[in-house]
Amino acid sequence: MDAGFMTDLFSKFDSLIEQREQLLSTGQRDPFSLVMEEVKSPTVAVVNGKETILLGTYNYMGMTFDPDVIEAGKSALEQFGSGTTGSRVLNGTYQGHKECEEALKEFYGFEHAMVFSTGYQANLGIISTIAGKDDYILLDIDSHASIYDGCAMGNAQIVPFRHNDIEALEKRLKRLPEDAGKLVVLEGVYSMLGDVAPLKEMIRVSKEAGAMVLVDEAHSMGFIGENGRGVAEAQGVIKDVDFIIGTFSKSVGTVGGFCVSNHPKFEVMRLVCRPYVFTASLPPSVVATAATSIRKLMHGGNKRAHLWENSRKLHAGLKERGFTLGTDEPQSAIIAVIMPDLERGAAMWEALLNEGLYVNLARPPATPANMTLLRCSLCAEHSSEQVDEILGMFERAGTKVGVI
Repeated sequence: MDAGFMTDLFSKFDSLIEQREQLLSTGQRDPFSLVMEEVKSPTVAVVNGKETILLGTYNYMGMTFDPDVIEAGKSALEQFGSGTTGSRVLNGTYQGHKECEEALKEFYGFEHAMVFSTGYQANLGIISTIAGKDDYILLDIDSHASIYDGCAMGNAQIVPFRHNDIEALEKRLKRLPEDAGKLVVLEGVYSMLGDVAPLKEMIRVSKEAGAMVLVDEAHSMGFIGENGRGVAEAQGVIKDVDFIIGTFSKSVGTVGGFCVSNHPKFEVMRLVCRPYVFTASLPPSVVATAATSIRKLMHGGNKRAHLWENSRKLHAGLKERGFTLGTDEPQSAIIAVIMPDLERGAAMWEALLNEGLYVNLARPPATPANMTLLRCSLCAEHSSEQVDEILGMFERAGTKVGVI
């Protein structure tokens, strides 16, 4: 090898760079560098100088512009300053962080709650810390990247199983040593297709095999279940879950993550969980908005009912117009529209944007089975009239692109 020779560490990305350049060379607008120039409400923003309906945020309960939430943030900003500049285990626990954890304990009816700086860090920290060497983690193959990264960061043995397959989970559990530590990681709602896990049956087989269960309820908190506690509540098994992970960046309407648990030794996690210890805590204004929002979500029954109406209406309307959807029936606030390929998916995304509608373009490797998806995320603040408008936009764009 010649002296001074250097292998370009970016060469592994060459095929992706080439694919992106090919897509953009056709005049296609880049779907992954959109800028929101102005945000007018939970459902409307200005994009490229045009008023646009938002159908691609995770603002499920529309809390981002709630007057009480905004006022709580302003007050904390003035009272406690812009940031903590420290870790939760040093100077970074303010009164607001404890109040936020109390709100979570009250919301879920659990004994313990830990607030992290993001939902990603919550999964990364909890999964990598509780399952160690000689332990086993069993996870759904369609799990979120943060779950996979939490597994990669720890030293446990990783055992994936087919998506939402109860029998596959049971078989893998039976193959493991009886006395080994086992953690089964599930999600309430899987974010790509918006489908719900059969938690009741999966938790049953997990407990029969002596496994602990962690459920990520990021995409179901606030909306699913009588009190908005998620799929585990809706299926009557919330008290059988050992750890619930969630985020503030969806229904809560701000940023941050959390884990709630009833495990009697859970508080030790504050000392041993590296993504909790070795990072700065959330700013006071963020935990104040989160705590206020969580307490309001406890009484969000009417909003939940309206969001379900929106989900049913959009799902039925898209199906009637000939679109292929990720689920046969609406199961959550996510409606995934399956595209034939990336090129037509990107063209459809741009056609919708030109109509005045923003949706998420999701592509491999983030999607299951190499699918290209237009992922629609509904909000409780979308009016019935807006849903009608959205359906008209889909019909016109779909006809123009040749998808329907």
